[in-house]
Parts: sequence; structure tokens; C-alpha cells
Amino acid sequence: MRQVMNTKKIYALLIAMSVSTVFVCAQPTVYPADPQSKAFVIQGATIHKGNGEVIEQGTLVFDNGKISYVGSGSANVPAGAEIIQANGKHVYPGFIATNTNLGLVEVSSVRATVDFAEVGDNNAHVRSLIAYNTDSKVINTLRSNGVLLAQVTPEGGLIPGQSSVVQLDAWNWEDAAYKVDEGIHINWPTVRFGRGFFGGGQQNPAAQKERIQKEIDLLNDFLYEAKGYAEADKDEAFNARLGAFKKVFSGERKVYVHANKANDIIAAVSFFKRLGIKPVIVGGGEAHLVVDLLKDNAIPVIINQSHALPSSTDEDVYLPYKQAKLLDDAGILVAYNIEGFWQQRNLPFMAGTAAAYGLDREKALALITGNTAKILGISDKTGTLEVGKDANLFISDGDALDMLGNALDRAFIQGRDIDLTDLHKQLFERYKHKYHLTAE
Repeated sequence: MRQVMNTKKIYALLIAMSVSTVFVCAQPTVYPADPQSKAFVIQGATIHKGNGEVIEQGTLVFDNGKISYVGSGSANVPAGAEIIQANGKHVYPGFIATNTNLGLVEVSSVRATVDFAEVGDNNAHVRSLIAYNTDSKVINTLRSNGVLLAQVTPEGGLIPGQSSVVQLDAWNWEDAAYKVDEGIHINWPTVRFGRGFFGGGQQNPAAQKERIQKEIDLLNDFLYEAKGYAEADKDEAFNARLGAFKKVFSGERKVYVHANKANDIIAAVSFFKRLGIKPVIVGGGEAHLVVDLLKDNAIPVIINQSHALPSSTDEDVYLPYKQAKLLDDAGILVAYNIEGFWQQRNLPFMAGTAAAYGLDREKALALITGNTAKILGISDKTGTLEVGKDANLFISDGDALDMLGNALDRAFIQGRDIDLTDLHKQLFERYKHKYHLTAE
């Protein structure tokens, strides 16, 4: 009997192995591009620089990973350069996704592929970069819509940890690193709402207030301790959590505060001002209600998920579409963020919606390019198409902020001509062939 059972187990194991092998073989094989070996000259395109400037019938030249010319008319063509005729097409800086767990989770329902949060409330020392999976099949689907860089961010707890900016064409996390450990994220204590069985029911207001104050006190005590640790002259025993804030107090690392409600934003800005820290607000659902505070303190805002209902039931239902314009009109530096690692590919269409609801189209583009680069501290290298910056750009058949126009011909990261194949395209071709479809 035991022998029969063992035979059955072996047989089942062999079947499982064969199925998994088929699954693996069926995945796309997309290799990171080799370093740029020749210059590229893009001619005749409409060039959107990402800083509000548009060049009709423009020319863009890049070599050794850097942009060497961008302007109207002709330019000196380097020897051996590949000339790309792009008449009627558009050139854009690569889009930048912020506050995403891209590469930290592959299948949400499979625990073994989820690595975006650690146990505990204070994980200031945790670095998302070292968990970033460059082999994620999701990454290639984002590149197909022009998203070429991302801020990989941990989640959970009061202080989830440190984010890093990565470029989306790499063999491993070391290759992907674009700006390492550029910021620490803090979830500002707020009222929690629960509905029904799964929400756990509405909490008692007094209990809510007590919990919020306790979390703020914990954060306050920790940050003042971290400030003392950073200012200490003598060598002290190494503390990874406290040490993570050294670069915050020296101005080398940003603090991203996740807050939506107007009262929470006011409290957070005042709290960090006492510590000499100028945070970035992430979420900002009611940021339009406190524009004077944000402007006076030069606080940037990363708006979360504008394709959503407003946070309050008595607000204009189209407010999320208009909010970027309201903040931009007030002189606040604004960028966009979208929830879900898998739907970062829809980032340009959120910017397109902002343009449809009143924001200048080139300013809408800046929400996911130039403005984002400024907020993340990488504007010296990317975000706009300017001489000396990295050649992170793509060519689209039409308007890349419109689903009907976003159709990439070529894309480049640091000058490398990247492969735009992805699993979605492969499956489309597979089933087009199966059903003998010929129409594009």
C-alpha cells in the first residue's frame, strides 16, 4: 500500500513539474537592452519636452545615453548614427510612476510573490530596492505605454520604509537602481472607517482619537530621538531605524507623508515644520482645501488615483479630475500616482483626463514627467527632454495621453533601444493566429 501511495505521489509530482515547465516556457523572453552603441537621430516629430515646451517638426539627438541636441530644424548627425524618420509622430520623455509596489508583488493572491510590507509599525530601515524583482512580467506591460521609471515603495505600518527610483529595463535590482533610497514614507495617523462584517464596524470616536494621539506621540518621540542620533558628535551604537533619518535631517532624503484629509494634511505639515522637514504629501484627497498652507510652505503633492470618486459625498463628482488644475493654479508642484502595481500602465490616461478637465495639456504631461522628476529629486537626470539629460524617451504614433493615440514605436532608457514586447502582446498574437484574424 505504501509503495502504491509513493508511486502516486511521484506521478503527481512529475505532472506538476511538467505543467510548471510549460507555464515557464510560455512566458515572454524579453532581454534588457545592451548599452547604447551608436547615436540616434529622431527627425520630423512633434517633441514634447515635458517642461511645457513643444517643438513642431523637431530633431532630437542622443549618444552615449545622453541627449546631445533637441530643437527645430536640422542638427549635426554623428558618424554611424541611426536616423529615425518620425514625421507625424510624437516624442515624449519617459513617464514616471510614483508610490508603487511594482516588482514587489506579482500575483496578489499568491503569498510567495508578495513582498511589499514587513511586520511591525516602524520599518524606517527597510529598503524596498533590494526586494525589487526585475523579472516581473508586469514591468514590460508598463513600458508598452511609456512608463519607463518607477518609484518602488513599501507599504504598511506607521513608517513602511524607504523607496527607490528604478529604471524599467534591468537584469537585477543593482542594474535597475536609478536613485537609491531617496525617501522615507510615513502613513499619517487618521480616522479609520469600517463598514459591515469585513470592515469591523465603526470605531468609537473616543477610541479613534486616543489611538491617533498615541500614534502621533510615538512618531514624535521617535523622530526627536532620530534627530538627536543624527546630531550626536560621539560614536553611538548603530541603530538602523534611527540611522535611516540621518539623511533626512541633512536634506539628502525626502519624507513622503501619506495623508488625504485636510485636517491630517494641516497637522502633518505643522508637525514636520517643527522638525525642520519639508514633506511631500502623497494622497492629497482634500489638498485643494488647504492650498494656502501648501503654497506658503512649498509643499509638493502627489495626487493619488484621480480616476476615482471624491473623498466626500457632497463634493463635485468630477473633482478628482479637476484637482490637479486647482492645485497647479495655486502654484503648487503637483504629480500623479495611480493605485495597483498592475495598472501603472494607465498613468498617462489619468493625465489625459486632467487635460480634458481644464489643465493645459503640456502641464498635464508634466504631472507624470517633469513635475514628478522634481519631486523625486531626479530632475537633473530625467523628466524633460533637455541637453545633458538621460535619453529616457519614446516615440508614439499619436497623443500618448489618449488611449487611442498611445501606440509606441520605439522606446529608449538611458539611450538603450528597449524591447517593447510584453505578455499581453504575445497573447494577442497567439489568439489572433488561433482564430485566423487578420485585422489589426
